[in-house]
Amino acid sequence: MFVKNIDMNSLTKAEEQVMHILWGLGEAFVKDVIEKFPEPKPAYNTISTIIRILEKKNIVNHNAFGRTHQYYAVLSKEEYTKQSASNLLNKYFSGSMEEMVSFFVKEKKMTVKDLEEIIHKIEKL
Repeated sequence: MFVKNIDMNSLTKAEEQVMHILWGLGEAFVKDVIEKFPEPKPAYNTISTIIRILEKKNIVNHNAFGRTHQYYAVLSKEEYTKQSASNLLNKYFSGSMEEMVSFFVKEKKMTVKDLEEIIHKIEKL
């Protein structure tokens, strides 16, 4: 199934958390998703509702087994990561990778060693 670009702002924190669990599990029933949450566990109806919302957004789909549904991600984690990174770059750094890297260096979130490792990885491409 083709997934159009989604507005990353349209995913709530809870929806994103459920997606990370689904990506890790591959396919899962609601009870399986709940098991992966830390204590206190969310209510069954809460997770079921979040998953149905993700289905309406065409990010999740399901296989039906009678009245039970097994859910799986339609949007891959890699595609979500690419879209999220692109949105971050465009929204906060005017599409400039240089501005983004400079920001992280200034905020002391990136060291010279980090930059050297990035350059090394780029050179391998």
